[in-house]
Amino acid sequence: MQAKKIVLSGGPSSGKTTLINELEKLGKHCFHEVSRDLIREAQKKGITQPFLTHPKQFNEEILQSRILQYKSAEKIAQPLCFFDRSIIDIIAYMDYAKQAIPKSFSLACKSYMYDTIFLLPPWNEIHIQDSERYETFEQAKTIYDCLKNSYLSYGYTVIEVPTGNVSDRVSFILKHC
Repeated sequence: MQAKKIVLSGGPSSGKTTLINELEKLGKHCFHEVSRDLIREAQKKGITQPFLTHPKQFNEEILQSRILQYKSAEKIAQPLCFFDRSIIDIIAYMDYAKQAIPKSFSLACKSYMYDTIFLLPPWNEIHIQDSERYETFEQAKTIYDCLKNSYLSYGYTVIEVPTGNVSDRVSFILKHC
């Protein structure tokens, strides 16, 4: 039996990483966001914002990393496997940035299908900007819309996670799995 592939998606500062960390503490298998690591690696090479200055290369690196995560999930012996973002998030961010979406990216979205999608709404009370997260809260709301539209366009049903404390949000997610 393969693990169900569960995605936590949402714009910046919506609580995805906090929820992934909490699920991991509960013994769930989780795949962490790859973008921040790729941004840090680029910054070490003097590239401050690779998503703006080298978007094609950056998006390709994210795509390959998320495909590797997906393939790794197929070997997990647990019933549930959680992802901090999915391949479709790349499409949504490209849409947000008004970038052309290569056919290979669309094909990847159709080839690597997830079982359940949880979408976390923008949450102003926890919104912060830092060296890897540059978006304003208004931009986070637009990104959320792009994410939702992208998932819907690939035929997914999206379950919106209500804001609130971490344990309530995790309970909501686990109840819907």
